Amino acid sequence: MSPTSENAPASLDDVLVGEAVLGVYRQMFAALARDSGAVVDDPELVDVAETLLAAFADAGEDGLSREQMRYVCRRYPSEVFENRLRVLKGLGAVREVFPKPNQLRYRASFTSVVGLMFVRRMMLDGGQSEMHRLLALEQLNVADPRMTPQQARDGADGLSRAFRLWSVELVTLTNGTIEELREQAPKLWGTEEILLRAERLHGAILRRWPQLDRTCTDLRAAIYAYGDASRRAAARLSDSAGTTRNLTLLPPETWRTFTRTASREDLAAVLDGFVFDAPAPWHEPSAVVTAVEDGPRATPPRPAPPRASVPDPGLSGDTGSDTAALERLRGIAEQILRGRDRIAVEDVLAQDWVTARRMLADLSSIHLHPELPYRLTWSDGLTANPQDAPTWITPGSFERTGR
Repeated sequence: MSPTSENAPASLDDVLVGEAVLGVYRQMFAALARDSGAVVDDPELVDVAETLLAAFADAGEDGLSREQMRYVCRRYPSEVFENRLRVLKGLGAVREVFPKPNQLRYRASFTSVVGLMFVRRMMLDGGQSEMHRLLALEQLNVADPRMTPQQARDGADGLSRAFRLWSVELVTLTNGTIEELREQAPKLWGTEEILLRAERLHGAILRRWPQLDRTCTDLRAAIYAYGDASRRAAARLSDSAGTTRNLTLLPPETWRTFTRTASREDLAAVLDGFVFDAPAPWHEPSAVVTAVEDGPRATPPRPAPPRASVPDPGLSGDTGSDTAALERLRGIAEQILRGRDRIAVEDVLAQDWVTARRMLADLSSIHLHPELPYRLTWSDGLTANPQDAPTWITPGSFERTGR
């Protein structure tokens, strides 16, 4: 059996290479490890590691002693600090300055800092920036005259796997809930630029190494699959945003789920703290007619019907208010005040909702009418009480102006 056979035992060089690879992985993800075989489940543990690495960067070549590391992490409990230091030392992120007994000073691994920076970037856009960097690096490698066809094949295969996995994830998000798609929206940013860079890289590899046509075919298929999946996901995301195109607004599915599952107290607290817009000001009837005539029309106006041959006297010059309606509003105001100059609005509306709604409409009409000596004043607060009607009340008063 030849030494290169699949069943041949691993050589010492193979073992050393494997251990070196594992050593780099351990240092990269030491900050995210709870112990030697599990990932952290508490963000505070990552903060301890990041605080330590920042302190080592400021300390310089002298490193830090155990007491200095504890002082830097003094806001964390002692058992949390000891656990994190043990894990970081075990995975190689923190090492002795000199490998000798009774070592008192330690230094941090550069690989661990870079790994934590990589994880932070992944949290921001889900890998978009890393894909841009990877494509730019592969483009430089292809232009390097020292690059071999095997290296180009390995790079193209890696990109093909990345694009296929990315497209599968986007298809899954497109067919899932709209909430999850909105949460993963950063993965759709810069799609066209990534596609353009990937196609340029594909063309550069194929032009320099025509014998890699099969590999380039797989890469192009993976690029097209990613492009189709990203466009479908973006289309659904755009449809869910509605005409406002505002992705910060909650989708209708979320509102319907909330109204079906929320308690009365939660529903009443939705508008707690909101201040509603003031009522529209009073407009003269002639101004309303002019505004309607001058406003834009969605459809062309219909031709006017034939007019009679008799002279048209035109519009009446009387645009004043209806006397009967004015007296009715005045009577309602006096009935509410009953000789007083001021009354709280919540006292007037303390009745069933139908009557309170009509009363509030009459009070708003009285306030907006320029010929009546009454007004409504409101405060900035808003109280919610699910047991009463109306549920939401803004403190205010109805008073006589003395005009």
